[in-house]
Amino acid sequence: MFMKSRSRCSGNFLKTPVIACLVLFLTASLGARAELLIRITEGAGSAIPIAVVPFAESGSMPAGDKVGSIVQADLTMSGEFRPLEPSKMLSLPSERSEVYFRDWRMLGQRYVLVGQLTRNGDRIQARYELFDVNQEKRILGETAAVPASNLRSLGHHISDRVYEAITGAPGVFSTKLAYITVSGEGEQTRYRLQVSDVDGKRSKVRLESREPILSPAWSPDGKKLAYVSFETGKPVIFVHELATGERQKVADFPGLNSAPAWSADGRSLLMTLSRDGNAEIYRMDLASRNLTRLTDHWAIDTEAAWDHADRGIYFTSDRSGGPQLYHMERPGAEPRRITFGSRYNARPRPSPTGDYVYYVHQRDSAFHIARTNLETGEETVITRTGSDESPSVAPNGRLLIYATRQNGEGVLTVVSADGGAAYSLPASEGEVREPAWGPVTR
Repeated sequence: MFMKSRSRCSGNFLKTPVIACLVLFLTASLGARAELLIRITEGAGSAIPIAVVPFAESGSMPAGDKVGSIVQADLTMSGEFRPLEPSKMLSLPSERSEVYFRDWRMLGQRYVLVGQLTRNGDRIQARYELFDVNQEKRILGETAAVPASNLRSLGHHISDRVYEAITGAPGVFSTKLAYITVSGEGEQTRYRLQVSDVDGKRSKVRLESREPILSPAWSPDGKKLAYVSFETGKPVIFVHELATGERQKVADFPGLNSAPAWSADGRSLLMTLSRDGNAEIYRMDLASRNLTRLTDHWAIDTEAAWDHADRGIYFTSDRSGGPQLYHMERPGAEPRRITFGSRYNARPRPSPTGDYVYYVHQRDSAFHIARTNLETGEETVITRTGSDESPSVAPNGRLLIYATRQNGEGVLTVVSADGGAAYSLPASEGEVREPAWGPVTR
């Protein structure tokens, strides 16, 4: 992992041991918390007005957030929708016969979502309908059922279906986030690998350690996480099965073991190893543990990610004199440099469609998240904060999460892919970083 120039490791990183840099970076004063909060900081000017009517209820419902409130919050945080406050609604319909389109047009709404919840024993069933107000037409009508203890999942599912019906893109509200929190100081420092919903709710600690944890990476099926842990006193790559808690040590070579990234079929990992004396990129077949060396250069090559076709890789290298992004179209091909806009560009994360690659970009003394159009080469800085790192792209390519600092605290921030809308996920105390956006698994 390349260190930014503000850290002690980066003054002359070619002469500084990479492992020492990693330890220094991760043992900086960070923080932790059990559950993330959510703050909407900026909405898109072109957000679509939609009325999410509170769902009618039949039978005893669990305490906590209502399904309609969950859907409204999901659509709001996408930045693409502007839900109407229920207090401003003229009526609260729960089915098609109760919807008067003239009233919703008068309120300036383009869509209206209505529904009913019914409890049958330990399960709750939802019937919901989405209407285009101008066309007076139903565009979505479905039923879904979940255990009564899983009402939030029902809300996220409905949000996904509504989002896709209107935008044509898959929703990501049912996906998960992985991230690292740190609490305490000195001997009391604790590093925690946590997994939560995309809105920060239902967080769960998956691993706790007195030593640094970094670089969580989701398997394509969402059942495993790969990450780097220093629990043995050096960086080692583990694969962690979330359902059972079983862990496997997959890379414990002399020197650096870092930056794991899954292939699309889940059968192999990209990783950075310095087993031969220099940081190079390898591919490991997880079944056989066989290694294939993909780069061979005197420079530091690291932070690899598969391209959208899963044939080539993007990676960070200082072979041009400073950290820049390169693309290798296939194993053995000559890498091609793709960033030129500043002296520091690192940690590439391609979009699922292959249109863009996102990365950490230095401009003057600040670090932002930028993207390059892979067809035109045009570079766009999409964040407005100045200490940004660790970008991760949502599986639909329309949102991006990264770590930054706000008011002196480390938070996660989500922005639309063009930077037009944002919300932050601070913790109730301490700090959080190293986010990884999980895949769509439904």
